[in-house]
Amino acid sequence: MKKAALALLLACALPVIAAPAPAKKAPAGKEKKMTTPRDYANTLVTLQTDMGDITIKFLYDKAPKHVENFVDLAARGFYDGVLFHRVIPGFMIQAGDPQTKEPEDPMHPYGTGGNVVNGREVRLKAEFNDTPHKRGILSMARSADPNSASSQFFIVVKDSNFLDNQYSAFGEVVSGMEVADKIAAAPRGPNDRPTAPIHIKKAVVTQPKG
Repeated sequence: MKKAALALLLACALPVIAAPAPAKKAPAGKEKKMTTPRDYANTLVTLQTDMGDITIKFLYDKAPKHVENFVDLAARGFYDGVLFHRVIPGFMIQAGDPQTKEPEDPMHPYGTGGNVVNGREVRLKAEFNDTPHKRGILSMARSADPNSASSQFFIVVKDSNFLDNQYSAFGEVVSGMEVADKIAAAPRGPNDRPTAPIHIKKAVVTQPKG
């Protein structure tokens, strides 16, 4: 089970580091609009799925860059419409590949996509930490390169401590684990893909009040 599980989560494509876009100057005579910095440590994201809602809080002190990446992607609608493309009962459910919003391209199968910026796939430096991969933990999928996480993530539905210190845990489900269990138990075909599509209809970011 351990080897199979690791191989499963190493399905992301090997990307390259994205170059930052050049900063845009504000038009002459106009003041730059100031925005309040996001309070990542207290932000929640609710995944509204075909089977119900899953709400996540984040471990900002453990993996700040992974939290920022996930929350920012959710806030701009990146995850809206993606599929849970891999589910294994008694283990985990995986989503976050933007390619799953479209019919599958055999040259770029589901599970190989990520967040592409300026034609290049964004990669995150690993933030392995002391958070155990217990039931309800949110963690990032990656390729064989530890520093290759991009947008794909998984939620553990059963304690899986063999993943500890190999994947960057960065969040935890605070409500909706029964929904995650239903997704994990869905009938599946080849590559552990649900036979009936299960979408994240919308990822809703909730800002702290006050």
